[in-house]
Amino acid sequence: MKNVAVISLGCDKNRVDTERMLYRIARGGYGISDIADADIIIVNTCAFIESARQESIDTILQAAEFKSAGKCKRLVVTGCMPQVYREELKTELPEVDAFLGVSEYDKILEAIDCEECSTESKQYQNADAVASDSNEYDEFLRCENVGRLLTTYPHVAYLKIAEGCGNHCTFCSIPKIRGKYRSRPITDVVNEAAGLVKDGVKELILVAQDVTRYGEDRGKNKLVALLTELEKLPVRTVRLLYCYPERVTDELIDMISSSDKIAKYIDIPLQHYSDAVLKLMNRKSTGAMSEELINKLHARGIVVRTTLMVGFPNETDDDFAALKAFVLRARPEYAGVFAYSKEDGTAAARLKGQITKSIKRARADELGAACTTVTREFNESLIGKTVKVVYEDVDYDDGLFIGRAEFQTPDVDGVVYFKSKTAVNVGDVYNVKISALRGDYDLYGEVVDEFTE
Repeated sequence: MKNVAVISLGCDKNRVDTERMLYRIARGGYGISDIADADIIIVNTCAFIESARQESIDTILQAAEFKSAGKCKRLVVTGCMPQVYREELKTELPEVDAFLGVSEYDKILEAIDCEECSTESKQYQNADAVASDSNEYDEFLRCENVGRLLTTYPHVAYLKIAEGCGNHCTFCSIPKIRGKYRSRPITDVVNEAAGLVKDGVKELILVAQDVTRYGEDRGKNKLVALLTELEKLPVRTVRLLYCYPERVTDELIDMISSSDKIAKYIDIPLQHYSDAVLKLMNRKSTGAMSEELINKLHARGIVVRTTLMVGFPNETDDDFAALKAFVLRARPEYAGVFAYSKEDGTAAARLKGQITKSIKRARADELGAACTTVTREFNESLIGKTVKVVYEDVDYDDGLFIGRAEFQTPDVDGVVYFKSKTAVNVGDVYNVKISALRGDYDLYGEVVDEFTE
């Protein structure tokens, strides 16, 4: 039996693609291994911004070294990079034996088995073509609806409900890479979720480029309808990521607030506060709308994660100051801060008034410090309180268990380190009394019997 190693880069949506590839590979009779024991290496790439592309290239070159020095005989590159830069990659990376774009994962067995073919897609040469014809649209969705080998903890799974994007933010290359927004049918999503839950998954994390647009390409927004169906499953938690502010309706807020299964947590990529910058970004909300939304969510007990961008073309000192002041007023509990990346082929790349790297770096550092202050103060407010924590890992060096509270998403937010006088089981939830902070982002506590709000 030949062994295959898969390296997955980029976002959680890419992770789901990788898990579907792993399922196909395992069903095809191959073993799954680490790189050292691999006969075949697959790198599933990200091309969202320059740093992601550089990481992808570096990883491909590292894999190529294994191929030249070890037992590996075949190297396959998949995902966003070959979707956009296939011809350039074929020229610059002769070590790679096959390339598959984001709409070609169903051809992975052909790519890893064929020693001579270049595995060029005859059907899906670009993502937009997938959505341009109804028959191809349906066939693409069927390719999405396959099994998965989870790469997460066994009690957690990401559930991708749509592909592509239709928002056309001027800084973003996702529509070029992933194509138009394409929702999966509710029945397909629910059936996949039911299968995951049957296999032991207790937390479903909904992802798409814009979760809140779900169903609009099929005639009507159906996110609440989807959540209603998912609530019927014997699942403990449903979590929402990547919700655009203009589509976070009162109906959705009411549902999150009142549900005993939907996490009181929402990820909303706001990007900025300045109306002038938001307009240049082709965002549909205003700064005032964003602030009103966060206040509304906080009033209903919902924790907010957001994404903020600095250094967008023509961002003035006043624009940046307004953004920083907004963070300190609205106080989103978690925030990712990024410097604008000029991406070829996007409308923003053609704008005058590009900001220098040094200014972008300084603004990112300053805003990041403000966001860290808000997160730390939120964590300090939890000292002395008891929170529900799902146990996931162990810190052997310090002899502590590691888990997450409902207001923490895997990998991007903090964690809870805790002690317990009794045995704990991975995936189960425990009442942990918080007694201290570990740095700015993590919490520390001990399992207690009682639970208090």
